[in-house]
Amino acid sequence: MPLFEHHVFVCHNVRPEGAPRPSCTSDGKSELHTQLQQLAKAAGLGATVRINKSGCLDQCEHGPNIVVYPDAVWYGHVTEADVEEIIESHILGGKPVERLRLADSCLNTATCEHRKPKG
Repeated sequence: MPLFEHHVFVCHNVRPEGAPRPSCTSDGKSELHTQLQQLAKAAGLGATVRINKSGCLDQCEHGPNIVVYPDAVWYGHVTEADVEEIIESHILGGKPVERLRLADSCLNTATCEHRKPKG
């Protein structure tokens, strides 16, 4: 079996109602994950693309979030309407969907302009 060409993580984190940060899914389901799996399978990518649910990716203010490795492309505010474009443009075509990409300045930092200050 060949190595995976892409590993896609879909945030599946659920926070309690009233939490200070939003959730990527509120109902414990991940329609984005299901749809990504179905489209990848339909495109014949089952052996080369792995799609997993993940815990919190710490980009809650931008959720729902998806990250694609080994490209290290982070997508935010992803909807079901975006999933087909991610598969076709990024996974099949090698071109990330720029309109969905999170800014580098928001990744791995506590000071992103979109985060509410603590306190």
